[in-house]
Amino acid sequence: MMKKFLTSILIVGLAAQSCTKVNENVYDKYAGDAFYNTAAGADNALATVYGKITGTWGSNYAGRDNCWYDLNSFASDEQVIPHRNTGDWQLDFAQLYTRTELPTLGIINNTWNWIYSSIYSANLAITQLTAAKADPSKIAEAKVMRAWLYYLAIDDFGDVPFYTDNNIDVSKIPQEKRATIYDFIITELKANVDLLSETRGGAYYGRFNKWAGYMVLAKVYLNAGVYTGTPHWEEALAAANKVAAGGYSLHSGEVNAGSPLGNQYYELFGDVCPNDETILAEYITQNVVSGNIYGIRSLNSPNGVALIGFSGWNGTVIPSEFYDKFNDKDIRKKQFLVGTQAGGVTYTRDVSSLISPGAAPDEGIRDVKFFPVKPDASGASNDFPIYRYADVLLIQAECNVRLGNATAAAPFLNQVRKRAGLTDIAAPTLDNIYDERGFELNMEGHRRQDMIRFGKYLLPHGFVPAAPATRLVFAIPTAALNANSTLKQNPGY
Repeated sequence: MMKKFLTSILIVGLAAQSCTKVNENVYDKYAGDAFYNTAAGADNALATVYGKITGTWGSNYAGRDNCWYDLNSFASDEQVIPHRNTGDWQLDFAQLYTRTELPTLGIINNTWNWIYSSIYSANLAITQLTAAKADPSKIAEAKVMRAWLYYLAIDDFGDVPFYTDNNIDVSKIPQEKRATIYDFIITELKANVDLLSETRGGAYYGRFNKWAGYMVLAKVYLNAGVYTGTPHWEEALAAANKVAAGGYSLHSGEVNAGSPLGNQYYELFGDVCPNDETILAEYITQNVVSGNIYGIRSLNSPNGVALIGFSGWNGTVIPSEFYDKFNDKDIRKKQFLVGTQAGGVTYTRDVSSLISPGAAPDEGIRDVKFFPVKPDASGASNDFPIYRYADVLLIQAECNVRLGNATAAAPFLNQVRKRAGLTDIAAPTLDNIYDERGFELNMEGHRRQDMIRFGKYLLPHGFVPAAPATRLVFAIPTAALNANSTLKQNPGY
């Protein structure tokens, strides 16, 4: 179980803290090598990296706030937290949404620090496992995780510091071109994904198996044109086909009276992500391993009490432009709350202001895609789906359209649409695929990347004016520039 896998870190850490005597035996590196050569030792080395993925406030991939998820989600058109005219909520989220953030923004700095802290842990795990001549699949798992982290880094920041050996001073880490690191990522993934376990679920729930590795490869190839100027649609399609060969299928969208949102579809965002569709999940259990705040953060206080027994934070809203794209027959529209709600709350469709003076308390459409499971006032236990089979189908559809074969794309796209209760599209266009990705994958951290790849990111929408091309990457945080004077800031910041 992932819970046991992650808590092994805590056990080792507590044991280390409890050693207060100075006359203990000293063990040399061979004892360490022997340990990391065992299955338990190898898993412990990997757990230090996986522990960074779940993380805590300001230091994680998703689930909590003020880090990677928020940086990439609030810079898109799918969600925003307005400053409230009651004085609630800092301006950070609205600044990301309106693209007025500065390099000193805390969420930017948190994301940078989280990525590089995680890369450090991955480098360390690779060193430990390699020196111990550990199972090649475990070394490969650490290398795939590091490649995934560098993919996140170049996606957000462009040209970034690059190192694979921790024996280097932070001030001396060289800044490499985005395309150079892209080549490294591709090379590492191609060399290692076939060494990964093919096991799905069980001990590999929440871990990079072979199919998750190919999913990362598909994602990197899918965005190759953004990173290098040269698209690789055929390679992205081939990698997605590899993932599809893992035996995944779409989870049912049938009616489920026991679900708060009425369909089995929403089980994908509940306590445990179903293995039929989930390729890689982030394990979360409130007050044990991180916590998922996304439903609670959106609900107004009395609405939260009425629905889940705890006050909501009255934060995240869904821009009406994004909401209006959904068909009323689409089961995915059930995630949104607008109008009169339980607890005597009425959410308005539109928001009058994001920054000054800010929105009134009940302004804005709310989202409960991650309907809080076993919550308390600080979060919930919903696991987070990093990658799902629905995304694979949409990658297959997109690549076929981009390669000039819309007819071949249709079956992939229409599987996703059929589950949602929508009609088929015989010859999908790129706009059809772009919209469907928004309908299916919203609130899951993919939207900013999709907007950039489809050429939509710089366009005006709602409160957001047209943006210059320099905004296609985030600023390198001021703190990082201060720590390493050789780094060059991205243009426009």
